[in-house]
Amino acid sequence: MLPTGRIGESAEAPRFGAPFTRRIERGGDPDMGTRTWTTERIEQLRHHVGAGMTCAEIARAIGVSRNAVIGKLNRLGISRGRAPAAPRRERTGDRRRVTIVTQRQILRAVYAEVPALAETCAPVTSLHRCSLLELAHGMCRWPLNEPGTNDFAFCGNGAVGGLSYCAGHARMAYRVPARRHG
Repeated sequence: MLPTGRIGESAEAPRFGAPFTRRIERGGDPDMGTRTWTTERIEQLRHHVGAGMTCAEIARAIGVSRNAVIGKLNRLGISRGRAPAAPRRERTGDRRRVTIVTQRQILRAVYAEVPALAETCAPVTSLHRCSLLELAHGMCRWPLNEPGTNDFAFCGNGAVGGLSYCAGHARMAYRVPARRHG
C-alpha cells in the first residue's frame, strides 16, 4: 500500500517544509512557523537599534541571523546610527609629485657623476653578485643573465639612495630623453 501525502514522503515524516525544520534544528521557536518578524520582535529591534547595539548583538538578543537584522532594518528604513567618521586631514601637497621630483633629483646626481657618454655605455662590473635570497635592502636589483640559467644572479652593488639600482645600472635603466631641436 502506498503512503498518503506527497511523492517522496513517508507516513511517519512530519509535513513541515525544509525551512521550518532547519529553524527548529538551529534552536528557533517551533511555534513561529515561517513568520520570523512579529510585532514584538520589530519593537525589540527598534529598541536595540536605539540603544546603539550592533547588528550581531541585536541578532543574538532577538534570535535571528545578523543578515535578517540588516535586511529588516533596510526594509523598515531604519538607520543603524553609525558613528561619524573622523574628519580627514588636509593634504599639504601631491605626494606622487614629490616622489617624482625626488627621483629626478637623484637621477640628475647620478648622471652628473659620469660626464663622458662613453662611460655610460660601458658595462657595469658587479663585484657583489648575489642570488634572490641573498638580495637585501640597499643592494642593486639589476638582473644578470637570463632567469632559469645556472649563472643567473643580481648585481648586488650598493644601490643609489632612493633607487633600486647602482649608479651604473640606474644610468642604463633611466635614460635621459634626447633634447628636441626646434
